[in-house]
Amino acid sequence: PDWEHTRYFLMFGVAEDHDSNPLKAGIGRMKTRGKAKFVSVNPVRGGYSAVADEWIGIRPGTDGLFVFALIHELLKADKVDWEFLARYTNGGWLVIQDPGAADDGLFARDKDGNPLCFDGKTKKLVSALLPDATPAMAGKHKLADKREAIPAFELLARRYMSEFYAPDNVADTIGIPADTIRRIAAELADAAFEQTVELDIEWTDWAGRTHDKMIGRPVSMHAMRGISAHSNGFHTCRAIHVLQMLLGSVDTPGGFRYKPPFPKPIPPLPQPTAGTGKPNTPLGGPPLGFPLGPEDLLLDDDGRPKRIDKGFSWENPLSVHGLMHMVIHNAWAGDPYPIDTLFLYMANMAWNSTMNVSGTIHALTDRNEETGEYKIPHIIYSDAYSSEMVAYADLVLPDTTYLERWDCISLLDRPICTAEGPADAIRQPVVKPDRDVRPFQEVLLDLGARLHLPGMVNKDRSPKYPGGYPDYIVNHERGPGIGPLAGWRGEDGHSQGRGAPNPGQLERYIENGCFWHDPMPEDAHYYKHGNLGYLNYAQDMGWIQNNKQIVLQLYSEVMQKFRLAARGHGDIQPPESKRERIETFFDPLPLWSRPFEETVIDEADFPLHALTQRPMQMYHSWGSQNAWLRQITSQNRLYMARQMGAKLGVGDEDWIWVVSLHGRVKAQARLMDGVNPDTVWTWNAIGKRKGAWALDDDAPEARKSFLLNHIISELLPPREDGYRYSNSDPVTGQAAWFDLRVRIEKCTASEAGETEPMFEALSSPPGVGAGRPATLRYGKELKPEASGQTGGVHREFIGNRAEVAKTVPGVAGGRGNKARAGRKKEGET
Repeated sequence: PDWEHTRYFLMFGVAEDHDSNPLKAGIGRMKTRGKAKFVSVNPVRGGYSAVADEWIGIRPGTDGLFVFALIHELLKADKVDWEFLARYTNGGWLVIQDPGAADDGLFARDKDGNPLCFDGKTKKLVSALLPDATPAMAGKHKLADKREAIPAFELLARRYMSEFYAPDNVADTIGIPADTIRRIAAELADAAFEQTVELDIEWTDWAGRTHDKMIGRPVSMHAMRGISAHSNGFHTCRAIHVLQMLLGSVDTPGGFRYKPPFPKPIPPLPQPTAGTGKPNTPLGGPPLGFPLGPEDLLLDDDGRPKRIDKGFSWENPLSVHGLMHMVIHNAWAGDPYPIDTLFLYMANMAWNSTMNVSGTIHALTDRNEETGEYKIPHIIYSDAYSSEMVAYADLVLPDTTYLERWDCISLLDRPICTAEGPADAIRQPVVKPDRDVRPFQEVLLDLGARLHLPGMVNKDRSPKYPGGYPDYIVNHERGPGIGPLAGWRGEDGHSQGRGAPNPGQLERYIENGCFWHDPMPEDAHYYKHGNLGYLNYAQDMGWIQNNKQIVLQLYSEVMQKFRLAARGHGDIQPPESKRERIETFFDPLPLWSRPFEETVIDEADFPLHALTQRPMQMYHSWGSQNAWLRQITSQNRLYMARQMGAKLGVGDEDWIWVVSLHGRVKAQARLMDGVNPDTVWTWNAIGKRKGAWALDDDAPEARKSFLLNHIISELLPPREDGYRYSNSDPVTGQAAWFDLRVRIEKCTASEAGETEPMFEALSSPPGVGAGRPATLRYGKELKPEASGQTGGVHREFIGNRAEVAKTVPGVAGGRGNKARAGRKKEGET
């Protein structure tokens, strides 16, 4: 979000541990300005919702329907940014209307392959990519072959102006009054079109046209896993993007902002490449990427998945993030094939990172009845802690903590940039390991060299990075001149983004506080998808291949290509059993569908939604065994609305059964006000198994804490033919963690006191936990009396210093709290 200029901030289901400090700092700046309304859409009124101006306690899995109702109202009121749609989206591109044809629903194109539009000035079909084209957004138009075509925007408007999406028709489903939906839509329109932001910044667009101002629709949005962790999550994400495009608030002043190295072309590179997959030979290409159509799926000659998780197959064709929750089950079942070795890194798949915990443990230990061998013969696991997964590994590779190793926070992975410029960072070891551990990155480099993997050895098979991970960070190149770190490249360290490896690069990072940030020119801050200054900059940095405009996609031709395959067109088609699934969910326009679990249960038997939330004090609940964090959260409860507790006869601390279609788990209840009345929730990953994490067997994490994972199945119930799909989004394969439906049963007196299911205690690896104190004594030497000293400004070590320096007095943007050259804050000397 553009915290400095936004007038309306709409947040959907964001966990409090993700991007936590920058979000809190941004919200603080926005609220301090006092000119923006903050609306939080979340079934639970957690930390962000608590400071919002309005909390919308939506029913889980219905966010997309809520967004479509907003779109419905905006279209009815003609509150859309027509200029933005025509200039920056494919809303005016003509879509072929020829049912049954192999190109039905694809874009009409000229002989050079350019998409066509109907030009409102010349009244002719022209390339939609021409700088001066004025595409019509509605109407039927005849193509050269006499067939009809319709602008993509008209197809969109036809769908979302349907009364199906009217607030009165969706209110009961989403749990939000129709008048509230209409009011939120009106507020969005008012912020976008009546509170327009104009910045006096001259800039040049992709076509070379100069503009004297940057004009913005100051509506910003932010969404995360709360919407994506549903089986309808992909289309919900698309719906939010469509809403932003209709308002014209994508990377404009006051709106949603791209952070470098984004945006990327749509769809971006690379595409998955199946390759040969032969032993002892390199892969033919990347085993992941962004498919452009069925031809990019990772299938063998018989149409079976090539990846063990069935990623990029007909089950989940666009599974960019993979299906980690299915790997162990598929390996155990030998579907699509058996494996010899399972190699995992810090993925606690025997406990809180898996669905169906008991089933996963069975898969890890099950043996072949004929041979007596494990069905998953060998397991190698690396972890920094003695987690539940360690006990199931044949070989454990102990990792260091982040304080004991080098790390690279790279533009090639998860960037930490601001919208005003790229940034990356390193972590350097601050203490030496005092036990037999090695950084996992260096273990991988060592293994790669021993296996003579290309890219990890020289021509003479000597290790390519003998200096370990620091050597790799500096000298690895993903492409010519492009490596893990973008700062201080080139032999002399004077290049940014692209340049030869610099032997002194890490030293330069250390000198600069371990961060690098390159402030972009002011005229490149907005409209990055169509801003020539930014596009040239991004091409020079190696993020995009050319400086062409990146057209935002209201309508997805890629999705339609998969749908056409399901209709019988093309050389690569889905099997009969999956045609209907592909036809339904590969819609070129976003759609809303009920979460899969709701379609296979009796909702009267399981009337409540069940969710997990992430504690803000720890990322992903990693480190929840930490002695200091345990003082904050050593036991989780199941939280429910007070009125629901009264209805069920449940009070604070009562023991209850949480029952799903898959199983049951026992927990203690806690009543609260700020939660959707049909939703229960708990903190994620607080429950531990006895014997793990070097905790005592009677620790509250083991005896009284619990996981909802026990009652979530990784598979949907069998279909009529007996096949079971994964419990995932049918497009992306994203695990549908939040589709869970449950009922609550109060425990009897004899059942109360301890959680279930309760597994036998694990044994810690040798030496783990030895000598740990029974009572923490850290700080014992501190005196209870006041020191008499005045407090100092906490400014010597501040993360994200450049961002904090904008608003916090006494904090400067450079190392040692010094202003960077040429970037002094107002009032600094």
